[in-house]
This record gives sequence, structure tokens and C-alpha cells, in this order.
Amino acid sequence: MNAEFLRALEQLEKQRGIKKEILLDAVNQAILNAYKKNYGSNADVEVNIDIKKGEIKIINPITIVDDEKIDIMDNEMTVEYANRFFGKQYKEGDIVREEITPKDFGRIATQAARQIVVQKIKEAEKDIQYTEFKQRETEMITGEIGRMSKGTVYVDISLIGENSVTISAEGILPQSEQMATDEYKLGKRMKFYILEVKRNNNKSQIILSRTHPGLVKRLFETEVPEIFDGTVEMVGISREAGSRTKISVKTNIKDVDPIGACVGSKGQRVKNIVDEINNEKIDIIEFDENVADYITSALSPAKVLSVDIDEENKIAKVIVPDDKLSLAIGKEGQNARLAAKLTNWKIDIKCESQDI
Repeated sequence: MNAEFLRALEQLEKQRGIKKEILLDAVNQAILNAYKKNYGSNADVEVNIDIKKGEIKIINPITIVDDEKIDIMDNEMTVEYANRFFGKQYKEGDIVREEITPKDFGRIATQAARQIVVQKIKEAEKDIQYTEFKQRETEMITGEIGRMSKGTVYVDISLIGENSVTISAEGILPQSEQMATDEYKLGKRMKFYILEVKRNNNKSQIILSRTHPGLVKRLFETEVPEIFDGTVEMVGISREAGSRTKISVKTNIKDVDPIGACVGSKGQRVKNIVDEINNEKIDIIEFDENVADYITSALSPAKVLSVDIDEENKIAKVIVPDDKLSLAIGKEGQNARLAAKLTNWKIDIKCESQDI
């Protein structure tokens, strides 16, 4: 083994984030196994690697004993023999570290080291990939459509991990997490929500989503600095992907308009988000501690005449004008359903003529 090989381990640490110590431990064990396999030794030998010189030595630690009856297999030697053989004065309990490196061992050691390094690199990269992406669960990531198979979309994704190392992976976008309004083309770049990261047969499985409400939440955090820094808080969100989303926001800072902050100048901030999710409608309302007022806002754009609150059963009876009933309920009940999810209240909507 030469010094260049060991320097390559340092490069791996910098480029791929794999600790050099992990590789050296693996190399040490691989060389030890290669020695015992090729030289038929079961002795308790050690491997000594000089990183600077790139030298490998096989060391046989011999224990000095004051007994003529020694066990050679246990690497023991009498005091008398050690003094005569090594030309020094030893006493019982001393350890003599004898080098027994075979002359042709360098080639065998290098081959064993290379094999184990390749193996450990693969294992370490899998571990790093899983750990880094697992930490990013519930976050948003940009990816490129790489391939499609049987309705599943596979996305090429990457992130910057420890030591500024780029970690790449293939994310999975199942059919259940795809938006009906999306068009998935090879090479197209899109934003995804990291739904779950798990291991399957020692391989990372990164499940992505385009339908999760968390995607819209992360998009607002990216587009609205006031949400990112906490000036504006997103209290609730309900979503039916590809069709409509309702969010509620608030701020505890005077003179800050939470809705205006989300909409942005000339509506640019919310427009950027709507563009990313293919013109999905977004209703932004201001959170209110008063439940009746909160529900009234949640049912926007419908006009509400009154809200009767049943605290015990958490049911809100809402009265709207006769001509606004369909608007309040929404197409296939969507507006009422999203409002209920947003406020966590069961909403019973009736028109004026029904409220007798």
C-alpha cells in the first residue's frame, strides 16, 4: 500500500463525508483477515498502518513469562529465551512486539484494502443518504423528473449535507401523492414535500408528495419572509390538492397585516405559490380567537348572517342568505368541508328560509 492510497481516504472524507477513521478501521480488519487467510495463521497478530509513509506491518505481540512451559498459540515466550533471542533484558509481563510482515504481503494487503474500501464506501454512502434525508422529513425539496414506471414518478433529488457534501438520491412520487393537474415530463424541475424516509433492504426509500398540505405551507415559508422569521404565523391549513386550499394566519405585532404579507405587492407572493401548484385556488383568512368570527371568515367568499356556537359538541350552526347557500357549501361541499378542517369545527350550514 502506498501513501497515495491513504491520501485517497482523506479525499473521500472531504468529498463524500465518509470518516477516514471508519475506513481505516475497516482496512485494518481486512488486512488482518487477508494475512490469516493467506498465511494460515490463527495467532493474535496486529496490523500497524503508518499513514504518512503508507507502510503496513504485521506485528506479533509476545508476552514474556517466567515459565518453561509456554503456550506458543498464546504468543508467549520465556524470559530466558527472550533475552537470548532479542538481546535485551526482559522481565515477566513485558510485551515484545515482533514484526513478522511477509516479504510479498504488500500486494495482498493493498488488494484486500481496496476491496473493503469499495464495500465500506457503498455502505457509508447509504447510511449518510438515509440519515441526511431522514432529517429533512416534512421539508420541501426541488427535484427533476428522472423516470416513470407503472404510474409512479421517480425524481432525482439532492441536498447539501455535513461538510458541504452533496448527497444525491432518487425520490418516489406514488400515484396517491400526485396532483391530477400536474404534468410530469422527463427533465422537468418541480418542488416536492418529503413525506417519509424509510429503509427497505438497507436502501433508502424517500417518499415524496405534491398533494400534502405541508407543501403549500413550505411554499409560503419560502415566499413570505414574515412567515419564515415568525412575524406572521400560519395557524391552520386545509387542502384539496389541485383544487383549493384555505390557510389562516395571524401576527402579534402591531401594524403588520398578515394577509397582506402573504399576498405580497401586487399579489406577487401568492401568485408564485399558485403557479407552482398549477393555479390551485388559495383562500387566505386572518385567524380570530372568536370562533364565530373565525368560522365566518373560513367560509369566505360566502356571506354569513349568523353563527350559533355549540361549545359542548363543537358544532357551529351557520345561517347564510338564500342566494348564497350554494356558494357557502361550495361545489360538492368543498368550501364547507375545507372550512371545517381549517377551524376544527363541525359546520352545519342553512339558508335563511330554512331557519324557522
